[in-house]
Amino acid sequence: MRLAKAAVILFAIVILNFCLIHAAPGDPAAVMAGEAGASDELFLQQLREKFGLDQPFHIQLWKYISGLLQLDMGYSYRQDAPVWDLIMDRLPATLLLTGAAFVLSIVLGVVAGVMAAVRVGKWADTAITVAALLLYATPLFWVALMAILLFSVQLGWFPSYGMESIGSELTGFRYWLDVAHHLVLPATTLGLFFTAIYARMTRASFLETAAEDFVKTARAKGLSEGRIARRHILRNAILPVVTLAGLQAGQIVGGAVLTETVFAWPGIGRLMFDALLQRDYNVLLGVFLISSAMVLLFNLITDLIYLLVDPRIELNT
Repeated sequence: MRLAKAAVILFAIVILNFCLIHAAPGDPAAVMAGEAGASDELFLQQLREKFGLDQPFHIQLWKYISGLLQLDMGYSYRQDAPVWDLIMDRLPATLLLTGAAFVLSIVLGVVAGVMAAVRVGKWADTAITVAALLLYATPLFWVALMAILLFSVQLGWFPSYGMESIGSELTGFRYWLDVAHHLVLPATTLGLFFTAIYARMTRASFLETAAEDFVKTARAKGLSEGRIARRHILRNAILPVVTLAGLQAGQIVGGAVLTETVFAWPGIGRLMFDALLQRDYNVLLGVFLISSAMVLLFNLITDLIYLLVDPRIELNT
C-alpha cells in the first residue's frame, strides 16, 4: 500500500515539475543560439525542431512520461549526453556527501541533546542550547565560507574545493583517504545545521519522556540512572527524532545544492545549478525526479527503522 502511494506521489511530482519548468521564463534555444553567436530566427527554429521545443505542451509531456516508463530521462542538448548518464556520474558524490552529513548530524545531535537533558539547568545545558540556536540561525553559505577561510586558507588543514586532489592519480586506500580529507569540510558544514535541530528535539523529547510513569517505576525498582536513560528514556524519546530525520532527509539533499556549489563538489546539486543557468530542461527534470525518489525512499526507510526502534508499531506495506 505504501509503495503504491509512493508511486502515485512520484507520478504527480513528475507532472508538476514538468509544468513548472516549462512555465519558467527563458528559451533554451535562444540561450544556445546566443552562445553560438547566431540569433537569426531560422537558426532558432532549427534548434527548437531538433530538440522538440516547437511541439505543443501536451505532446512534449506525453513523450517525456513515455520515455520515463522506458527508463529514458531524455537527452541533454547542452552537454551532448543522456541525462541518465550525467546523473549517475554525479549521484555517488552527492550520496557520499549527504550520507556523511546525515550520519554526522544524527550522532552529534542525539549525543548533544542527551547531554543537555541529563544536565538540565546547568551550564552544559545552557551551552549546548545556545550553540544549537546559533547553528540553526546561521546561514549555511556563511558557515561554508567561514570554514574555508579558517580551516583551508588560514590553517591549511583541509582542501577548500573538489572531491579529490587534482593530478594525484591515487588508488586504493590512499584514494579513499584523499576523498575523506576533501569530504570533511562540506559534510561538517552541511551536517551542523541539522545537528542543531536534532539536538533541540532530542533534549525536549528526553525531558518529556523522563517525566512518564514508567520511568518513575523503573527508578522505584532500583535500576541505575544510566540504565534507565539508555533502556527506558532514550529508546522512547528517539522516536520523534527518527520521524524528524526521515522528513528532513530530503531537505539535506536540497541543502547539498548550496554546499556543492561553494565547495565545488561534483554532485547532482552542482549539476542542477549549472543546468538551471543553461536552461537545460531535461537535466533539471532528471535531477528533480531523482531527488524526489530519494525523499520517498528515505520516508520508507524511516518507517522500517520505526519497527527496529519500537516493535509495537505495525506498518502496512
